[in-house]
Amino acid sequence: MYGYAALVCLAAVLFWLDPILQLVAPSMLEAPVLRKTPRPAINEALLALESAEDRTLTCPDDEYTVHIFNKAPLVLYVENFLSLAERKHLIEISTPIYEASTVTHDGGGSVERNTTIRDSEVAVVPRTDVVRCIEARARRLQGWRDDMWIERLRVQRYHAPSGHYSYHYDWSRSGAATGGWGRVSSLMVFVDDGEIDESEGGGMAAPLQGGGTAFPRLPRRSSDARWCKFIRCGDNESQSGADADDVQANSSTGVVFEPVVGNAVFWENFRPDGTGRAYEETWHAGLRVLEGVKVGLNIWSWGRVD
Repeated sequence: MYGYAALVCLAAVLFWLDPILQLVAPSMLEAPVLRKTPRPAINEALLALESAEDRTLTCPDDEYTVHIFNKAPLVLYVENFLSLAERKHLIEISTPIYEASTVTHDGGGSVERNTTIRDSEVAVVPRTDVVRCIEARARRLQGWRDDMWIERLRVQRYHAPSGHYSYHYDWSRSGAATGGWGRVSSLMVFVDDGEIDESEGGGMAAPLQGGGTAFPRLPRRSSDARWCKFIRCGDNESQSGADADDVQANSSTGVVFEPVVGNAVFWENFRPDGTGRAYEETWHAGLRVLEGVKVGLNIWSWGRVD
């Protein structure tokens, strides 16, 4: 008898607790506010710092088309982000300087080579005029935000049959843990499916199979078949590789962006609510290349978390 009465009282308290707190103490229900600190000491050699000369550089007009894939987190699909000439230039300047890719731990405190997690080659490319124009395009796409810098551009190359990058976040720690600073956005660009890379070396390119970029937690808001030019759908799911089995082609959650050369996927890593919280939906992977070679370009932006 008394136990039943206690349960009824507890249910009543829980039922009325939220509206009471909303009335008398709304701050108790709000997410903690991010404590912002001055910009920490950074290695400016890793940033593509914009100079007065960069602002007067003559660059080709933007010819890309943007499609909104998701709003929270903001995910954009960008057609024709790179021209053929720019793609060839990136291949030319990256090929002689590739190094084995590594993974970091503890927010970058330790670095190691681990091919079970990441099996690829990376090249931090020199800032030629073409590269500076690509950097400028990435800034324009994001609206020239204050307190935000483009990181040095990195070209990545993945060879079959093991080239991949396991599931990870591009941000290493929450904005709250870094005083409000971090890798605020990512722009992943498909540079080549092996055709340019192999032809420059005088060989014949094997058709690329696999190598998509998977976001298993990202909502899929549209079932329109026009998206199937860019993402894995029922009729092209076999091209994405066995590692994409946790992303169902017709599900409302999870997507694999196919490696369509010249195109790009942009996403924001942190919530714009002043808490410094990151989006768990940005958990992603570069799926295994089953045949051929995939070349991608990472354009990361570092700065103040909103």
